[in-house]
This record gives sequence, C-alpha cells and structure tokens, in this order.
Amino acid sequence: QVRLVESGGGSVQAGGALRLSCVASGNTIDKRSLTWFRQAPGKKREEVAAVDSDGRTGYADSVKGRFTVSADTSRNTVYLEMNSLKFDDSAMYYCAVRSGLRLTRQQWEYDDWGQGTQVTVSS
Repeated sequence: QVRLVESGGGSVQAGGALRLSCVASGNTIDKRSLTWFRQAPGKKREEVAAVDSDGRTGYADSVKGRFTVSADTSRNTVYLEMNSLKFDDSAMYYCAVRSGLRLTRQQWEYDDWGQGTQVTVSS
C-alpha cells in the first residue's frame, strides 16, 4: 500500500500558475504509474496527466501544452506544473498510484489515492 499526500493547491487568477506535489510513503513509486485526476462540483472525476517511474507521460487534451507532469523517484514525489490556468481548471486534484508502468486513465485500476488538494481559478 502507498500513502499519497497532495499539496500545492490554492487560489489563483486566470493565466496564473501552480505547482502541485504528491508525496508517496509506505512504498516506493519505482516501477509504478501515477496519475493526476480532478473533479469539479457536479462533474465526473477525470484524468489530467499521468507519469510512470521511467518518465513516460500522458496528458488530457484539455491540458496539453499547459501542464507538465514529472516524477522524482529519489524523493518519491510526483509533480504537476500547471501554467496558463483557466477557470475550467478549478477542481479538487487527486493523485493515484498503481503498480506497473502502463499508463491508463481507468480509475478502477488505481490502488491508492490521496485526499486531494483544491485548485480555484478566478476569471
């Protein structure tokens, strides 16, 4: 089991930037895949960006070119750099982890989830 703790959320104006962190404990993120998901009020939870411990990444179309996901296995931490934030990016952001290096957006495949960090973008 991996315990995940997200941080870095906050309130920012449209066009601004935030950097989210997801620190893992209890087990290494090596040979695992981690994905950032988000959920806005009244909407389904959706995938945002994924990374595996070998550095492969994947992004939702809505964030390509604006968000960057990365993994630092030495710190057991995954980051989500968010630039050019839009009002529609406002949501609770969660990180989730699964064993193996295959990137997937299927939420049921993820074994452990963090509690989330809130991102609010004002227009």
